[in-house]
Amino acid sequence: MKMTFESIGVARTPWTEKRQAPRQPAAARGVKATIELFAGKGYEDALANVEEWSHLWVLFAFDKSRGWSPKVLPPRSRVKKGLFATRAPHRPNPIGMSLVRLRRVEGLVLHVEDVDLLDGTPILDLKPYVKYTDIAEDAGAGWLAPADPVAPWPVSLSSRAREELAFLAKRGVRIEDELRAALGLGPEPHAYRRIKRTGERGVLALKEWRAEFVVRGRSIEIVRIRTGYRARDLATRDDLAVHRAFESEFSG
Repeated sequence: MKMTFESIGVARTPWTEKRQAPRQPAAARGVKATIELFAGKGYEDALANVEEWSHLWVLFAFDKSRGWSPKVLPPRSRVKKGLFATRAPHRPNPIGMSLVRLRRVEGLVLHVEDVDLLDGTPILDLKPYVKYTDIAEDAGAGWLAPADPVAPWPVSLSSRAREELAFLAKRGVRIEDELRAALGLGPEPHAYRRIKRTGERGVLALKEWRAEFVVRGRSIEIVRIRTGYRARDLATRDDLAVHRAFESEFSG
Protein backbone atom coordinates (compact mmCIF):
# COMPACT_ATOMS: atom_id res chain seq x y z
CA MET A 1 0.00 0.00 0.00
CA LYS A 2 1.42 3.35 -1.02
CA MET A 3 0.97 6.19 1.48
CA THR A 4 1.62 9.91 1.22
CA PHE A 5 2.45 12.10 4.22
CA GLU A 6 2.51 15.87 4.49
CA SER A 7 4.75 17.50 7.07
CA ILE A 8 3.05 19.58 9.73
CA GLY A 9 6.03 21.76 10.51
CA VAL A 10 9.80 21.99 10.70
CA ALA A 11 12.46 21.73 13.41
CA ARG A 12 14.84 24.64 14.05
CA THR A 13 17.97 23.37 15.77
CA PRO A 14 21.71 24.18 16.11
CA TRP A 15 22.67 21.17 13.99
CA THR A 16 23.14 21.87 10.27
CA GLU A 17 25.19 18.80 9.30
CA LYS A 18 24.70 15.12 10.07
CA ARG A 19 28.13 14.78 11.64
CA GLN A 20 27.25 17.53 14.17
CA ALA A 21 24.03 16.10 15.51
CA PRO A 22 24.01 13.84 18.60
CA ARG A 23 23.24 10.22 17.81
CA GLN A 24 20.45 10.03 20.42
CA PRO A 25 18.45 12.55 22.50
CA ALA A 26 20.32 11.37 25.62
CA ALA A 27 23.47 12.86 24.10
CA ALA A 28 21.70 16.19 23.52
CA ARG A 29 20.73 17.04 27.09
CA GLY A 30 19.94 20.74 27.40
CA VAL A 31 20.14 21.50 23.67
CA LYS A 32 17.42 24.05 22.94
CA ALA A 33 15.42 24.14 19.73
CA THR A 34 11.98 24.93 18.37
CA ILE A 35 9.37 23.05 16.40
CA GLU A 36 7.47 25.43 14.16
CA LEU A 37 4.11 24.24 12.89
CA PHE A 38 2.69 25.58 9.64
CA ALA A 39 -0.02 28.25 9.71
CA GLY A 40 -3.41 27.91 8.09
CA LYS A 41 -3.87 24.24 8.98
CA GLY A 42 -5.84 24.51 12.20
CA TYR A 43 -2.90 23.38 14.32
CA GLU A 44 -3.62 26.06 16.91
CA ASP A 45 -6.55 24.01 18.19
CA ALA A 46 -4.55 20.79 17.85
CA LEU A 47 -2.01 22.22 20.32
CA ALA A 48 -4.61 22.74 23.05
CA ASN A 49 -3.52 21.03 26.31
CA VAL A 50 -0.10 20.09 24.91
CA GLU A 51 1.62 22.11 27.64
CA GLU A 52 0.17 19.75 30.23
CA TRP A 53 2.81 17.25 29.14
CA SER A 54 6.50 17.51 30.04
CA HIS A 55 7.76 15.40 27.13
CA LEU A 56 6.64 14.71 23.57
CA TRP A 57 7.35 12.05 21.00
CA VAL A 58 8.32 13.74 17.75
CA LEU A 59 7.79 11.76 14.56
CA PHE A 60 9.84 13.14 11.69
CA ALA A 61 11.23 12.38 8.24
CA PHE A 62 14.88 11.58 7.64
CA ASP A 63 14.84 13.92 4.67
CA LYS A 64 18.57 13.50 4.02
CA SER A 65 18.34 9.70 3.90
CA ARG A 66 19.25 8.18 0.56
CA GLY A 67 18.25 4.55 0.09
CA TRP A 68 18.72 1.76 2.60
CA SER A 69 20.55 -1.52 3.20
CA PRO A 70 19.31 -4.62 5.05
CA LYS A 71 22.55 -4.70 7.07
CA VAL A 72 24.20 -1.62 8.64
CA LEU A 73 27.19 -0.88 10.84
CA PRO A 74 26.04 1.06 13.93
CA PRO A 75 28.47 3.46 15.65
CA ARG A 76 28.70 1.18 18.70
CA SER A 77 29.27 -2.06 16.83
CA ARG A 78 32.21 -3.57 14.99
CA VAL A 79 30.02 -5.92 12.96
CA LYS A 80 26.98 -5.25 10.81
CA LYS A 81 23.49 -5.67 12.27
CA GLY A 82 20.10 -6.13 10.70
CA LEU A 83 18.59 -2.73 9.91
CA PHE A 84 15.46 -3.34 11.99
CA ALA A 85 17.67 -4.12 15.00
CA THR A 86 19.15 -0.61 14.82
CA ARG A 87 18.10 3.03 14.74
CA ALA A 88 19.98 3.82 11.53
CA PRO A 89 18.42 6.73 9.58
CA HIS A 90 18.55 5.01 6.19
CA ARG A 91 15.35 2.95 6.17
CA PRO A 92 12.76 1.65 3.64
CA ASN A 93 10.44 4.37 4.95
CA PRO A 94 12.71 7.13 6.35
CA ILE A 95 10.64 7.87 9.46
CA GLY A 96 12.23 8.63 12.81
CA MET A 97 11.02 9.32 16.32
CA SER A 98 12.66 11.28 19.08
CA LEU A 99 11.76 12.14 22.65
CA VAL A 100 12.02 15.84 23.54
CA ARG A 101 11.37 17.90 26.64
CA LEU A 102 8.66 20.51 26.16
CA ARG A 103 9.34 23.87 27.79
CA ARG A 104 6.56 26.07 26.48
CA VAL A 105 4.28 26.78 23.53
CA GLU A 106 3.99 30.18 21.89
CA GLY A 107 1.38 30.20 19.15
CA LEU A 108 2.50 27.58 16.64
CA VAL A 109 6.03 27.38 18.05
CA LEU A 110 7.00 24.69 20.55
CA HIS A 111 10.14 25.42 22.56
CA VAL A 112 11.84 22.12 23.30
CA GLU A 113 15.09 20.68 24.69
CA ASP A 114 17.18 17.51 24.36
CA VAL A 115 16.95 17.65 20.58
CA ASP A 116 18.99 15.47 18.21
CA LEU A 117 17.29 16.59 14.97
CA LEU A 118 18.98 18.44 12.15
CA ASP A 119 17.87 21.98 11.38
CA GLY A 120 15.04 21.93 8.84
CA THR A 121 13.90 18.39 9.65
CA PRO A 122 10.27 17.89 8.47
CA ILE A 123 7.93 17.10 11.37
CA LEU A 124 5.21 14.51 10.74
CA ASP A 125 3.40 14.27 14.08
CA LEU A 126 3.55 15.02 17.82
CA LYS A 127 2.36 12.70 20.56
CA PRO A 128 2.55 12.98 24.37
CA TYR A 129 5.05 10.82 26.21
CA VAL A 130 3.06 8.94 28.83
CA LYS A 131 5.40 7.68 31.52
CA TYR A 132 3.32 4.85 32.95
CA THR A 133 2.75 3.23 29.56
CA ASP A 134 5.84 4.24 27.56
CA ILE A 135 8.37 2.78 30.01
CA ALA A 136 8.99 -0.95 29.77
CA GLU A 137 10.59 -1.78 33.12
CA ASP A 138 11.79 -5.20 31.95
CA ALA A 139 13.14 -4.05 28.58
CA GLY A 140 16.36 -5.70 27.45
CA ALA A 141 19.37 -4.09 25.79
CA GLY A 142 19.53 -6.35 22.73
CA TRP A 143 22.94 -6.55 21.09
CA LEU A 144 24.03 -3.52 23.16
CA ALA A 145 24.03 -5.65 26.33
CA PRO A 146 25.42 -5.86 28.92
CA ALA A 147 25.70 -2.11 29.25
CA ASP A 148 25.08 0.88 27.01
CA PRO A 149 25.90 3.55 26.28
CA VAL A 150 29.56 2.60 26.42
CA ALA A 151 31.43 5.03 28.64
CA PRO A 152 32.94 7.67 26.35
CA TRP A 153 36.67 7.81 25.97
CA PRO A 154 38.13 10.81 27.82
CA VAL A 155 39.54 13.26 25.27
CA SER A 156 42.10 15.90 26.24
CA LEU A 157 44.07 18.54 24.31
CA SER A 158 47.77 19.21 24.27
CA SER A 159 48.77 22.84 24.76
CA ARG A 160 49.54 23.07 21.05
CA ALA A 161 46.18 21.62 20.01
CA ARG A 162 44.39 23.98 22.39
CA GLU A 163 46.17 26.96 20.83
CA GLU A 164 45.47 25.75 17.31
CA LEU A 165 41.76 25.21 17.98
CA ALA A 166 41.50 28.67 19.56
CA PHE A 167 43.13 30.14 16.45
CA LEU A 168 40.57 28.43 14.23
CA ALA A 169 37.61 29.32 16.45
CA LYS A 170 38.47 33.03 16.18
CA ARG A 171 38.17 32.63 12.42
CA GLY A 172 34.82 30.87 12.53
CA VAL A 173 36.09 27.27 12.37
CA ARG A 174 34.74 25.64 15.53
CA ILE A 175 35.53 21.96 15.46
CA GLU A 176 36.58 21.13 19.03
CA ASP A 177 33.20 19.73 20.10
CA GLU A 178 32.97 17.58 16.97
CA LEU A 179 36.49 16.23 17.49
CA ARG A 180 35.72 15.35 21.10
CA ALA A 181 32.43 13.68 20.13
CA ALA A 182 34.02 11.59 17.37
CA LEU A 183 37.01 10.45 19.42
CA GLY A 184 34.80 9.92 22.46
CA LEU A 185 33.44 6.88 20.61
CA GLY A 186 36.94 5.41 20.46
CA PRO A 187 40.19 5.59 18.51
CA GLU A 188 39.49 2.80 16.04
CA PRO A 189 38.50 3.34 12.37
CA HIS A 190 34.76 3.06 11.80
CA ALA A 191 32.20 3.89 9.13
CA TYR A 192 31.13 6.86 11.25
CA ARG A 193 34.63 8.27 11.80
CA ARG A 194 37.54 8.47 9.38
CA ILE A 195 40.56 7.37 11.38
CA LYS A 196 43.94 6.07 10.32
CA ARG A 197 45.89 4.29 13.06
CA THR A 198 49.56 3.38 13.38
CA GLY A 199 50.22 1.89 16.77
CA GLU A 200 49.21 4.36 19.47
CA ARG A 201 49.12 7.29 17.08
CA GLY A 202 46.23 8.14 14.83
CA VAL A 203 44.73 10.81 12.60
CA LEU A 204 41.04 11.71 12.59
CA ALA A 205 39.73 13.39 9.44
CA LEU A 206 36.99 15.92 10.12
CA LYS A 207 35.88 17.73 7.01
CA GLU A 208 38.99 19.49 5.65
CA TRP A 209 40.91 19.31 8.95
CA ARG A 210 42.99 16.58 10.53
CA ALA A 211 43.53 15.89 14.24
CA GLU A 212 46.55 13.87 15.26
CA PHE A 213 46.07 11.99 18.53
CA VAL A 214 47.72 9.49 20.82
CA VAL A 215 46.11 6.76 22.91
CA ARG A 216 47.18 6.25 26.50
CA GLY A 217 45.39 3.38 28.17
CA ARG A 218 41.74 4.25 27.76
CA SER A 219 42.17 7.96 27.13
CA ILE A 220 42.93 10.01 24.04
CA GLU A 221 44.98 13.17 23.68
CA ILE A 222 44.72 15.37 20.60
CA VAL A 223 48.29 16.51 20.07
CA ARG A 224 47.97 18.76 17.04
CA ILE A 225 45.65 19.98 14.28
CA ARG A 226 46.62 20.28 10.64
CA THR A 227 45.00 21.12 7.35
CA GLY A 228 43.85 18.35 5.06
CA TYR A 229 44.94 20.23 1.94
CA ARG A 230 48.18 19.79 0.08
CA ALA A 231 50.70 22.60 -0.33
CA ARG A 232 49.79 22.91 -4.02
CA ASP A 233 46.13 23.54 -3.16
CA LEU A 234 47.06 26.10 -0.50
CA ALA A 235 49.18 27.98 -3.02
CA THR A 236 46.62 28.10 -5.81
CA ARG A 237 43.12 28.20 -4.32
CA ASP A 238 41.62 31.54 -3.29
CA ASP A 239 39.07 29.93 -0.90
CA LEU A 240 41.67 28.51 1.50
CA ALA A 241 42.73 31.72 3.27
CA VAL A 242 42.08 30.28 6.75
CA HIS A 243 44.15 27.21 5.94
CA ARG A 244 47.04 29.33 4.66
CA ALA A 245 46.94 31.52 7.76
CA PHE A 246 46.89 28.41 9.93
CA GLU A 247 49.88 26.90 8.16
CA SER A 248 51.79 30.17 8.39
CA GLU A 249 51.12 30.33 12.14
CA PHE A 250 51.78 26.74 13.10
CA SER A 251 53.95 25.12 10.43
CA GLY A 252 57.18 23.61 11.63
